[in-house]
Amino acid sequence: MRNIILGFDFGLKRIGVAVGNGITATASALAPLRARDGNPDWDAVRKLLDDWKPQRLVVGLPLNMDGTASEMSARAERFARRLEGRFHLPCEMMDERLSSFEARGLIADSGSDSSTDSVAACLVLESWFARADPPGALS
Repeated sequence: MRNIILGFDFGLKRIGVAVGNGITATASALAPLRARDGNPDWDAVRKLLDDWKPQRLVVGLPLNMDGTASEMSARAERFARRLEGRFHLPCEMMDERLSSFEARGLIADSGSDSSTDSVAACLVLESWFARADPPGALS
């Protein structure tokens, strides 16, 4: 059984993407999607979904440090609703506070040339996997 989940780190110019394996609870960075004011090329998103055939999508929720919503939170939630509506896949939000900061540190430490956005998407997915009993987790 395939247990593939795609994770997204929403941004206005780039949307980070990661693919995760629900059995091993690991994620790998993919090439980020280009976006214009947060709107991706929906054909590129469709190709990504056709290539990976995920069972679920997870979008990072950029909350303020005090846990309150921001303008970017609302935009990320809208992106998630559009993903779910267009592609008829369950889509969940995952708190992503500090994921971009942590991603930059990981990239600097490793000397990698990976996209910060996609490494942040990996961190979002791995956080989702690490939850004790994530809603909608696949067995």
